[in-house]
Amino acid sequence: MIAESPAASETRTTPQLLSPEFMARLGALSVISKKILAGKLRGERRSKKRGESLEFADHRQYSQGDDLRRIDWNLYGRLEKLFLKLFLAEEDLSVYVLLDGSRSMDYGSVNKFDYARKVAAAVAYIGICNLDRVSLTINAGGKEHTLSDIRGKKQVFRLFDFLSKIQPEGKTTLKEDAKRFALRNRRPGVTLLVSDFLDPNGYEEPLKILAAARMDLFAVHVLAQEEVAPVLTGDFLLIDSENGEKLDVTASKRLVENYQKTVRGFCSSIQQFCSNRGAAYLFATTDLPFEALVLSYLRTAGMVR
Repeated sequence: MIAESPAASETRTTPQLLSPEFMARLGALSVISKKILAGKLRGERRSKKRGESLEFADHRQYSQGDDLRRIDWNLYGRLEKLFLKLFLAEEDLSVYVLLDGSRSMDYGSVNKFDYARKVAAAVAYIGICNLDRVSLTINAGGKEHTLSDIRGKKQVFRLFDFLSKIQPEGKTTLKEDAKRFALRNRRPGVTLLVSDFLDPNGYEEPLKILAAARMDLFAVHVLAQEEVAPVLTGDFLLIDSENGEKLDVTASKRLVENYQKTVRGFCSSIQQFCSNRGAAYLFATTDLPFEALVLSYLRTAGMVR
């Protein structure tokens, strides 16, 4: 959450969220779920849900609490591991986007918040194009901004207007944000969380809350390139962008190397934490084109196809 003060205080203009060319490519994609998600309305997509006479789709490993009646015992006899059968049905899907709008996101030569909201816009656009139920939540400056249950391409202007108006401010409060989100959104679905995870209270509790909320959770960890590989020499005054604390630093090669090692360890710990709870973790620095994150990284993670 430490940032050089000039970069955080500059006046910025909101860039175009999605180009028409990129939107055309997104229109051919769909958000998918690896879990059993029962939709309430029929949509123009296939989602996985429990069923007796439905088309078989795939297997997934058994997790404690799953329905024992859906275990594939033939597969267990061959592999000696428990897997559940998944089936296909024509149903809609709820797509939730939870975006960190704290002050620490307002940093970088390629601004983290601008980058994150483009990713949010892309995933939400894919959802509304497929008649999924799309809901967005941004927490900024102690306020929760929501746009709920939008469906269909006619909602694209509401989507872009909502994302464009909000500016990052205030402290990071991921735990409180996750609690409110889980209480308000009881319907199972796919959840995309986009944050820098620079919360002084840690990332563990908010991820636990979201992972336990019957959601297919995808955590996208965004850091500015300057935060991952700082080019620093000499003396600096660093100012915490959220609480104003100041720190005098004399940058040396060893200090920078230790800092980079700490960042790698931080990212690795979040990845392991997500993996242990069945959530997908994706890390991206802002020098990676956000189009590549959506079209390649999210595809590899199994969120879109």
